[in-house]
Amino acid sequence: MSQDHHIQPVPVPVLAEAVWRASSYSGGQGNCVEVAGNLTPLIPVRDSKRPTGPVLAFSRNAWTTFLDHLR
Repeated sequence: MSQDHHIQPVPVPVLAEAVWRASSYSGGQGNCVEVAGNLTPLIPVRDSKRPTGPVLAFSRNAWTTFLDHLR
């Protein structure tokens, strides 16, 4: 099995600097995925209902590819 270089562990101090935002489609209900776009070169993603829970971090390229597939 090949190693995936698109998903990387994110050090906790780096996440302390994250500016999280939710999709405008969530309607402010808090039932959505939040993304922090201010941490170069990673895009951390978390569940808005569990802000202290696990975080997935994608490379910018992997995140763009993911969004392209959603469209």
